[in-house]
Amino acid sequence: MSHILVYIAATDGKVKRSSLEVLSHCRKLASENGLKLTAAVLDADPSRYTETLSKYGPDTIFTVKHPVFGNHLNTPVIEALSNIISDSAPRLVAFASTESAKEVMGALSARHQAGALPDVASFTLNGDVVEAERPVMSAKVLSLTSSNSPLVMVSVRSGSYDATEQPGTAAVQEVAFDFDTAGLKNVLKEVLSSAGDKVDLSEAEVVVAAGRGIKDADGVKLVEDLADALGAAIGASRAVTESGLFPATLQIGQTGKVVSPQLYFAVGISGAIQHVAGMANSKVIVAINKDPDAPIFQYATYGLVGDLFKILPLLTEQIRSVKAG
Repeated sequence: MSHILVYIAATDGKVKRSSLEVLSHCRKLASENGLKLTAAVLDADPSRYTETLSKYGPDTIFTVKHPVFGNHLNTPVIEALSNIISDSAPRLVAFASTESAKEVMGALSARHQAGALPDVASFTLNGDVVEAERPVMSAKVLSLTSSNSPLVMVSVRSGSYDATEQPGTAAVQEVAFDFDTAGLKNVLKEVLSSAGDKVDLSEAEVVVAAGRGIKDADGVKLVEDLADALGAAIGASRAVTESGLFPATLQIGQTGKVVSPQLYFAVGISGAIQHVAGMANSKVIVAINKDPDAPIFQYATYGLVGDLFKILPLLTEQIRSVKAG
């Protein structure tokens, strides 16, 4: 029986939430189409992820163990996944849409002559056809695309689906992998992070995002206090990263990161379409802006019209009080 293969992105002992979202959706597609569901995890110690993955219902978990996977390089990932694809002949290969997935999926699609549907918001498998909706034009339009290739690869935007558990008994299949690191053309020297010990923005359940209304260091401190009270990650619009108030690595939007938290605070953000493209999949959006006509209120679940310099201290104080009580 053919199968749907999901590549699992994982690091530092934790599976990325976006991969679990894709795995959950593919479990549903596999059931509807009479296919098996498989997952592939590549790591220096992939066994530390199998218990978590088993909770999401794969029939088989392919594990590839090699020290090279601790180096964040795409070449060995491409080689290992190519071997799994050649040996197991999946009908569909799905990825969470990460920066790494763009290169990996592109290379695999070319190598295996597969149809490629990148960065989709949703997809279905109907018989021989894979159909997907892709956000285009800064997510103002959804483009319906499809492929009837014998092998199709898709990458899925974070937040497109919910990660839902369905515990089962997954068979763990170790895949032999012999890789000569001497042949690598790229060498990883160092991994730098501006986040320090803060919450990872791409995986955060709660995000506090700052916009032009923050203005200065006093505004930055208010955002940091709110994020600290909530245990949230901090994000920013392009305007405040360009002004130097926040590092560029925290930029959310069309030219920044795409996030999909359960709760998103848009603080002093007007709501330009370029920014909305990066956070529209947030489950609950709270907008705080002194302009009642700001476009962000069109997307907000809840809106607070007023001076953020007055609202944020009160909001932070109340949150801390509730958590303490």
